[in-house]
Amino acid sequence: MAEREKFTISGDQVVARVKQLIHEGNIRRVRVIHEGRTVLEIPLSIGAPAAAIGIMVAPVLAALGAFAALVTECTIEVEKVGETGKKEGQ
Repeated sequence: MAEREKFTISGDQVVARVKQLIHEGNIRRVRVIHEGRTVLEIPLSIGAPAAAIGIMVAPVLAALGAFAALVTECTIEVEKVGETGKKEGQ
């Protein structure tokens, strides 16, 4: 089963935090939520090479940067692949 974590951060930190989460490598999905609405959802394939993910997500990060400049605070919800999820699937 996937774990979910939520972070509330200021708008100017959104892109840096999303990049950091993507580089962790065990992320299944990233959602950016503002005022209770999902503004952006980034599905990430598990096990894909980091370079391919970086190329694929670059335009999305540019759009996210434009959005982040307009808001003061938003929530990032991260769906991670947990170790328990991998064991149950075996």
